Amino acid sequence: MGLGGISLWQLLIILLIVVLIFGTKRLKNIGSDLGGAVKGFRNSMQDGESEAEKEQLADQSKPDADFPENKAKEKDETKA
Repeated sequence: MGLGGISLWQLLIILLIVVLIFGTKRLKNIGSDLGGAVKGFRNSMQDGESEAEKEQLADQSKPDADFPENKAKEKDETKA
């Protein structure tokens, strides 16, 4: 028994039928297109994470203007 009740022989027969229907060249193109899509997705996820980290670091370095303590500090700095 293989995956979910499908034996190895049944999987090989299914693979043979798919190869006969699509051909090896077309399957190679589908595989490379799928691999490129997965690679693009991973790169965009990494870019999104790095942008989020940059924004988070930028937010941490800026003082919040809404807090009264920060407003008082800003007034003191402008007077000096």
